[in-house]
Amino acid sequence: MLMENDSTINGYTELVGLMANPIRHSNSPAMQNEAFRMAGINCIQLAFEVDQTNLKDAVQAIRTLGMRGSNVSMPNKTVVGQYLDNLSSEAQLIGSVNTIVNDNGVLTGYCTDGIGYMAALKDQGIDVRGKKITVVGAGGAATAIQIQAALDGVGEIAIFNMKDQFYVAGQETVQKIREHTSCKAAIYDLANHEALRREISESFLLANATGLGMKPYEGITWLPDIGYLRPDLIVTDTVYAPSMTKLLEMAREAGCRYMNGIGMMLFQGAAAFKLWTGQEMDVEYMKRWIGAKLNRQ
Repeated sequence: MLMENDSTINGYTELVGLMANPIRHSNSPAMQNEAFRMAGINCIQLAFEVDQTNLKDAVQAIRTLGMRGSNVSMPNKTVVGQYLDNLSSEAQLIGSVNTIVNDNGVLTGYCTDGIGYMAALKDQGIDVRGKKITVVGAGGAATAIQIQAALDGVGEIAIFNMKDQFYVAGQETVQKIREHTSCKAAIYDLANHEALRREISESFLLANATGLGMKPYEGITWLPDIGYLRPDLIVTDTVYAPSMTKLLEMAREAGCRYMNGIGMMLFQGAAAFKLWTGQEMDVEYMKRWIGAKLNRQ
């Protein structure tokens, strides 16, 4: 049981990790640590630069050090499951893990990314139920968004990705959506600009769920030009650092409503916080805190 926190690290302080590479830019530890402080929970989150070369050892360290758990981000989400004891039902379906919980040495993986993205849309009054969306990306976060959107009632999803190692994963996601939901889904090569223009023109919302736009790919987007956008299109990005990516700059210029990844980070973090602590994160307070923090940066 986590003990009361007087904001002093002591012998009872529990540790939660964040394993990704790159990771030093992340705002997640600051957010979680403020949430722990506000809730009076004697726990801290620290960021560790971990990729697939040392991921197995890092996961074992959760057991060895008695850590409460960890968040997992790129490039580890789709491969970390093989090192865990159990996977939640949504993590199994999505094939991705972003949160690990340690229960007396038994490690269970969960995926809160899709839940966080859909909650962020709802928080902004955006209802995608019954509508068509286009999502670019086929990695861990993208898959979570696509499957959760389908489960939550999106009518149709067009998925785009480069013909790289993730394209097959995108094809598998399409099959899962077709088998487990009533949502229509199809995947296209991101290099097929004709298809990209057509699918965006038919969509209510366009989402970037790739790492393009964040370090070390700042100032880069897969969108060929602003002509693919229109004022009534909603554009979202899972990237939150920087808060204004190249894609969102183009969306703003085109007159679109747009949303960065801060909301997704907050709500997926709130879900992870509850898994680790059994308590609800004070989301309204954290919104104000994050806003103030970003204004100081």
